[in-house]
Amino acid sequence: MGSTTPEEETTVPQRRHIDLPVSLDRAAGTPLATQLGDTLRAAMRQGTLKHGERLPSSRGLAKQLGVSRTVVTEAFQQLYAEGWLEGRHGSGTYVAGFGETPPPDPGPGAAGPPGQRTAPAMIDLRPGIPWVRDYDDAAWRRAWRRAADVPPREEPDPYGLPRLREAVAAYLRRARAVPAGAADVLVTRGTGNGLDLVAATLLRPGDLAGVEDPGYGVARNVFAARGAHVVPCPVDEDGVIVERLPGGLRVLYTTPAHQYPLGGRLPIPRREKLLAWARRTGAIVVEDDYDAEFRYDVAPLPALYGLDPARVVLLGTLSKSLGPDVGVGWLVAGAELLEAVARTRDKLADRTCGPAQAAVAHLLERGDLERHLRRMRLEYARRRAVVVDALRGLCPLRGETAGLHVVAELPAPAVPHVVEAAHERGVLLEALPRYHQGPAHAHGLVIGYGAASSADLRRAMSVVATLIADL
Repeated sequence: MGSTTPEEETTVPQRRHIDLPVSLDRAAGTPLATQLGDTLRAAMRQGTLKHGERLPSSRGLAKQLGVSRTVVTEAFQQLYAEGWLEGRHGSGTYVAGFGETPPPDPGPGAAGPPGQRTAPAMIDLRPGIPWVRDYDDAAWRRAWRRAADVPPREEPDPYGLPRLREAVAAYLRRARAVPAGAADVLVTRGTGNGLDLVAATLLRPGDLAGVEDPGYGVARNVFAARGAHVVPCPVDEDGVIVERLPGGLRVLYTTPAHQYPLGGRLPIPRREKLLAWARRTGAIVVEDDYDAEFRYDVAPLPALYGLDPARVVLLGTLSKSLGPDVGVGWLVAGAELLEAVARTRDKLADRTCGPAQAAVAHLLERGDLERHLRRMRLEYARRRAVVVDALRGLCPLRGETAGLHVVAELPAPAVPHVVEAAHERGVLLEALPRYHQGPAHAHGLVIGYGAASSADLRRAMSVVATLIADL
C-alpha cells in the first residue's frame, strides 16, 4: 500500500485486464447469463483464468459480448455467491480461487526449493480473527496522511486525543444508543488494554473477579495477572445467569450483546436484574461490546452501559472492524471511575499511539469507518450463510445471528476427532471446551468465518460438514 517510485516501476508487476474468449449462443435454450457463468467457471477450473487475475468490468464485458450489462452482472453475482470471484473495494473483480474444485496436488517437492516440501496452506476457521484485506485503500491512506500533519505531543493526554474522544462518543450515540459525551470516553489500545486499566484501578490481590464460563480467556488472564482470584460465572442460552453469580465479586466481566463464545443475547429483564445485583453488591460490571457492529437477523439491543453508567464500564475496540493491528479502542465510564482509570494510566505511563488516534479520528469524522462497517456487515452475512447452510440439519447451531463465529454443538467424544481430522485435511478449528475455566459443560466447535476468503471458507466447510455427517 503506498506509491511506487520511478525506480520500482520496472520491477513491480502490473495488474492486467484480460480479454475473455467467450461466445454466447442466443439460439440455445439456456439463458445467456447461465452460459456466461458456465464458461467463466470452466475457464477457472482449467486454469485459463488464474487466481488473482482481474476480470473486465461488467460494462466492458457486456460491450465485448454484445449483450446487456444485466446478463454480465447476473453471471458475476452467481460466481460471487459460489466463491469463484471476489471484489476488492475500488479495484474491481478478481478470480478468488478454485471454487468448488480444489487445486490438484502438485506432489512432493513440486513447489519451493529443490529437496524441500512445501506444506499446504491451512484454512483458518478459528474465531475472533477479522477479514482485513478488503478496506477502502484511498480512505486509509488519506487518514494517515492527515495524521502525519499532527506533531508529536510532549505530554500525551492519558484520556486520549480530544477530537477522537468526541468522534467516538458521537459514533456510540449513533450506533449503540450510548448516552456518552467526550468527557465519558478514554481512548485505549483495545479491549485487553482497557480491561487491564480497569483491573489495575479496581482490583487488589485476592479480590474476586468474575468471568463468564465459558468465556473470554484473555479476561481471565488479565484479572489473574493483577492478583485477583478469578471466579467462573455460569451462562445459558441467553447469557450470564444472574441468580447464580458468586458472592463477593468486585468486578464482573460480561459480553451481553453477543455472549462469547456461545452467542447468547442478554434480554432486557435479565439486564435489569444484573444491574440491580450490581447496585446491591457494589460490584462493577465490565461490558465488552466486542462485535456489536455485526448483526444479521436481529436488531442490536442498546448497550448495558446506557441503563446505569454508574455501575457499568463499556469497552469497545476496532480490532474486529479495522483489524487488531490498528491498536485503538475505548473505555466509557462514569466521571469518578474514569478519572481514577486516567490516574492509574498516568502512573503506568500507558499510552495509545498518537498518530493512530489521529487517523482513526479522521476515519470516524468523514464517515469512512461506518461505510467500511456497512460493507463488511454484508460480506460477513454472506460468509455466515455459507457456514449455516453447510451445517443445516447436521447439528444444533448457536450464535449465528451476530458476530464473526458460529458454535456447532457436538457430542463431547466427537469434538477432538473432528478437530484432528479437519487439521489433517488443512482446516484449523477450535474446540468449545477450551473456553471453560473448569470442567466443560458445553461441547462443540467454535467456527470463525472472518479469516478465510470466501472460496476457502466454502472448501473448509465442505470438509467440516463431511466430517460431522460421518459421525
